[in-house]
Amino acid sequence: MSQRRAKLGYLLNRARRLRPGNLIEFASQVQRVSKAPKFVIIADMLWCSVRYDMGFRDYAVWDIRLLNARERKTWMTHPKSNSITKLYNDPAAYHRFEDKISFYGEFADVIHREWIDARTATDDEVGAFIAKHGRVIAKPAASEGGSGISVYPASEATDASAFRARLIAADQTLVEELLVQHEAMSSLYPDSVNTLRMITYYDPDADTLHLLAAVLRIGNGASIDNFASGGMFTLLDEHGVALYPGVDKNSNVYVEHPKTGTSIVGFAVPKYDEVLVLLEDIVRRIPEIRYVGWDIAITPEGPAVIEGNHNSSVFQPKPSASGVRTGLLPIYKAAIGF
Repeated sequence: MSQRRAKLGYLLNRARRLRPGNLIEFASQVQRVSKAPKFVIIADMLWCSVRYDMGFRDYAVWDIRLLNARERKTWMTHPKSNSITKLYNDPAAYHRFEDKISFYGEFADVIHREWIDARTATDDEVGAFIAKHGRVIAKPAASEGGSGISVYPASEATDASAFRARLIAADQTLVEELLVQHEAMSSLYPDSVNTLRMITYYDPDADTLHLLAAVLRIGNGASIDNFASGGMFTLLDEHGVALYPGVDKNSNVYVEHPKTGTSIVGFAVPKYDEVLVLLEDIVRRIPEIRYVGWDIAITPEGPAVIEGNHNSSVFQPKPSASGVRTGLLPIYKAAIGF
């Protein structure tokens, strides 16, 4: 598929799904950093949607209203990310990431946790699995954005047959042990596994890995760290040290974590060198998918792969929180050449 066709298809799909309420919501968010009237912000948002191939949330989260035309051209956007996915990832291989059970099978040596499929396991096997681990996490075998995930203690599975039926009815058929995260990662926020989103592009012709963005994602009030669930993020430098305050989807900025008081700026991810070594391995396993957002947890023993996303979200510094007024588009272009 050509880049122009991919972009046109994405824009048409967005136009069909356009909701005025979204424009107003994001314009209100922008007014935290801009005194411009709402109608001016909405007009600018619509202009940037066409001129810079920019989503409305992109415009709000990246403080685009504060930037001049030259600076705006440097921002990576979700529509651009979608175009990269369409151009460089083979749809025939999507299922190897989307079907988590298939993914766990292919990456069994690097996920570092036990799991069971409630659809194919017996009642006794499900009961024994939960009894062994005490608490488990259950999720759909195919889901995005952390949706449909629950944590269950063994006390809820005293009737193994009824519990297995409950899991199947809720489409939470992938049951796995809870990862124990590294003590340093837990100091950020102990009630979720705080993960890294490592966005990579693999060039099979040159057999070269390009790390496009290294992101630290931190939970805040929920059992998962996803942006959509109230979590926050910051970017990491080449040594795995957090560069900026955390930012959530509503553009709230956190110099320290509000629950733990741990400083986010300057936080050093433990075992980060091992993460970089791990990436060199896993990006080559499914070369049909060249552009991936990898979610990786840090356990006391080292990094563990949570999942891979063939349609990764975009993460960049927020200008009002970081002072950085240029985005990561030049890094993407240098690596991918689009």
